[in-house]
Formats: sequence, structure tokens, C-alpha cells
Amino acid sequence: MLQLHRNSLVVAIVALPVFFLLYSTLGTPKPFAAWKWMDIVCEGGTAVMAGIWFLFTLSSRPRGLVTRLLAGGLCAIMLGSWADCLDEFFAVDKRDLWDNWLEALIPFGMLLVTVGMYYWRHEQFRLNEHLQKRERLFRDHRAFDRITQLADASYLRTQIRLEQERRPGLDCALVLLDIDRFHLINREHGHAEGDRVLQAVGHMLLLNLRNDDLLCRYAGDRFAVLMPGVSREQAMSVARHLCHMVGQMRYFAKDAELCLSLRHACSMTDGVPEVVLAELSRAVETPLRAAPPGSASAPAAA
Repeated sequence: MLQLHRNSLVVAIVALPVFFLLYSTLGTPKPFAAWKWMDIVCEGGTAVMAGIWFLFTLSSRPRGLVTRLLAGGLCAIMLGSWADCLDEFFAVDKRDLWDNWLEALIPFGMLLVTVGMYYWRHEQFRLNEHLQKRERLFRDHRAFDRITQLADASYLRTQIRLEQERRPGLDCALVLLDIDRFHLINREHGHAEGDRVLQAVGHMLLLNLRNDDLLCRYAGDRFAVLMPGVSREQAMSVARHLCHMVGQMRYFAKDAELCLSLRHACSMTDGVPEVVLAELSRAVETPLRAAPPGSASAPAAA
């Protein structure tokens, strides 16, 4: 991970000796008896700890705004504390403002870290929402699909029955999504690449669903979404949005960029789960043919 932040590391490593040369050149060495060891330990220790946190941040996070703010702030605190520590070894004329500016890196770094923590907090909220969407799969401590880590068709049928029992008469929509030309991806790029496509599509779908929705890998290249409290019209709108978002993905295989698209079919879960799913499967297989009663299908947005 540190290789991703090589430039930041180089800047920090170069700045440390540059600061030392600056103080040793423009300042006057203080006699040993004038050294204040408590200040040296505290200020030097702050620089060391900020440097360790700086390395921890770069070694555990990808590149991005939050990483730049956190790492930049910690680097500024490290360098400001280093300058404050060097001030204990070299006397600098108080009229030279450059010393004050270097020591001012500490509050500036704290400001950057604070802003970075603010955005990191929002990042964690989004990750927590993503994990909450998966919670429904694990609360029963059941097995899940090995590739996508989503629920399977059996779990989906069980949840449909539970929704019918718990909320009789209330709307509950079901959407079936099928990846176009998935067999060609497996044939031309291999099954390992096909598995990665399933994972990427699954993540994109999860990010665009509510916490109450249940996403399952129904079979092969098909995903199913159970949406409690959603009407048929709302489900159709959500399905079109999901297809559009997948169509906007830029997915790169090892040797080419793949254009992904979905077909979808929608229905209400007011019948026997096996029958509803069978009708949706027929509808998604023939998107140009008239959809069966109670369902709707359309080609995905590219």
C-alpha cells in the first residue's frame, strides 16, 4: 500500500533533513547546558508519533481525499514538531519569521486532520450502510454464495414467504436482473473473470438499494431483489435505475474493457414464490416478448 503514496513519503523524508540544514545554517547552536530536555523529549516525541501515524495512514488506506487530508495533516504536525524540537538546539533570531511559520505547521496540520476526520466519518457512515444491507444475510448464520457472498434462491423463497406472512396484503415487489451476454464473457475471458464481473455487479446493485431490500444471487448470472413496501411502478423505476447504473460501470478485464448491461423483469410477490420466480425467469429470458400478467420487463439502459 505504501507504494501508492511514494511521492508523499519522498516529500516527508526529504523535508526532515532540509529542516535540519535550515536550522543549522541560519541558526546558532546552543550550548549543551542550555538544552531543555523536557521540551526536547516532548516536541521530539510528538514528531516521532506523528510520523508513525503518518506511516500507518499511508500503509492502510488507498489514495483519495480522506487519505490526503489525514496524511497531509499528520505530516504537517510531524514537521512542525520537528521544527519546534530543532529550536531547542539552535537559537534563531526572533525577527526571522520563517521559524514561526514552520512551527505554525502544527495547528495547520491539526486543521487538516480535523477536516479529514470529518470526511472519514461520512465515509464510515456509507460503509456501515453497505454492511447493513448485508446484515440480513448473516443474522441467521446461514451459508451464502461463495462468489458474491449474497443469499441464494432458497433463502430468497424463504424470505418471500416470511414477507407474505408478516405483512399480508401489503405491497412487496420482486425484481429479477439478468446480465446480458454473460456466457460470452466466460467464453472469451475465462470463468475467473466472469466471477469478478458477478462480484462487481453485485456491489453496484447493493450500493443502489435500500437497507430494507434483499439482494440475492438467484442463479448463474441472475440477481433478484426483494423490496418490501414497494409497488410495481416503484419497482420498475428502481429496476431501470439499477440497469442504468450497471450500464455506466467501466469494467476492465485483463485485456479489454467490458460493456455490461442488464435485462430486468418486475412482479409482485402475491403468489406462490416458485410460480412468481418462474414467471419472472421466463420474462427476463424474452425481454422483447409481452410480459406475463403482473410483471414487466425491459432491456437495460446502456
